[in-house]
Amino acid sequence: MQGATVELGDILGQNLALVALAIVVFLAVASAVRIVPQSQKYVVERFGRLRAVLGPGINLIMPFLDRVAHRISVLERQLPTSSQDAITADNVLVQVETSVFYRIIEPEKTVYRIRDIDAAIATTVAGIVRSEIGTMELDQVQSNRAQLIARIRESLANVVDDWGIEVTRAEILDVNLDDATRAAMLQQLNAERARRAQVTEAEGKRRAVELAADGDLYAAQQHAKAKRILAEAEAFATSAIAEAISRNGLEAAQYQVAMKQVEALAQVAQGQGTQTVVVPAAALDAFADAFKLLKGRSS
Repeated sequence: MQGATVELGDILGQNLALVALAIVVFLAVASAVRIVPQSQKYVVERFGRLRAVLGPGINLIMPFLDRVAHRISVLERQLPTSSQDAITADNVLVQVETSVFYRIIEPEKTVYRIRDIDAAIATTVAGIVRSEIGTMELDQVQSNRAQLIARIRESLANVVDDWGIEVTRAEILDVNLDDATRAAMLQQLNAERARRAQVTEAEGKRRAVELAADGDLYAAQQHAKAKRILAEAEAFATSAIAEAISRNGLEAAQYQVAMKQVEALAQVAQGQGTQTVVVPAAALDAFADAFKLLKGRSS
């Protein structure tokens, strides 16, 4: 009986040793294997000092010596919308609302160089915004907002590079003015609109005068052109008569004079109403001469 008890105790002791060894092996393996999610990075320390930065996937570390000190998310983050006062180059007080997006790309710098990264970025953005707006006038701030955002993003990227982060976006959401400045700007805008309306009206009147002058000039040109055509026709007729006279002598001239007299009498006879036309004897002679000349020419 006593021998059986001793044998049972040896078996239990050996099993306990195996169980303890199995537990130690399990703990060692469990502490040596680290599975890092895709959206995170692990900062590993050994005896309080930086040992490694583990990326996504399965990673092995030294069990019981190394430990995961920090689990850092690498997802893009957005700072709460903040507003800060700034004074432009033309001494106008504005309130600027900004929003910043960033992500951590080097966790070892973020962990060991800065304590509160969000507060540090917010303070840096406020200082940069005041500095940049102080170099611009109010009209430039409102009209060149894209350029101002680019300058703020560039300055911010240079500052936060030592903190292991990347600024992905820096936006100016709004530029607010006090009531007095807003009223002055509204008055200036109304004055500018009135000035533009007066300029437009003056331009319209000037254009109307120019068009009227162009119309008068065109009418004068056409009138002169008509006179020139009539003069050319008269000159052609005179030339034809002169040529006829040179060929037919005095009879052609007498014929033309007689025809003119006949035409004049015909126009007098065409008048409206009842009227009496006194025909001088010379006119009758003109008719006779015309018929004689016509008869002579036909023969």
